[in-house]
Amino acid sequence: MVAALGAAYGNPSSVHAEGRKARALLESARERVATLAGAKPDNVIFTSGGSESNALALAAQTGEAWHCYISAVEHPSVLAGGRFYRESTTRIPVSGDGVIDLGVLEKELTKHHLGGWRPFVSLMAANNETGAI
Repeated sequence: MVAALGAAYGNPSSVHAEGRKARALLESARERVATLAGAKPDNVIFTSGGSESNALALAAQTGEAWHCYISAVEHPSVLAGGRFYRESTTRIPVSGDGVIDLGVLEKELTKHHLGGWRPFVSLMAANNETGAI
């Protein structure tokens, strides 16, 4: 990222020299991230931040057949990104330390799964505001 910010100013989708230079840096970074993540480079997508990432990841998870489970401290973009119906969304409580209550999640998953809903669980791995992991 630092190399791209300091060395290339072109649009990586452009065909001019600066664009090609930016594209080469972008693709190199994509390959390096893919290697670190054990993924294919085509599966690495760069976004500008958490809200955009949530929207991208959750956009396909729409429709009445899904039941979404999120933590009580999840970022609002999680709900907005998936466009889940309020009646098919369950917020799972967290402890005073901000850690999800896995017992409640398990009970809720069992309850809704029996009702024919397809579960979709979206939980942050680490909270950037509290530091909870």
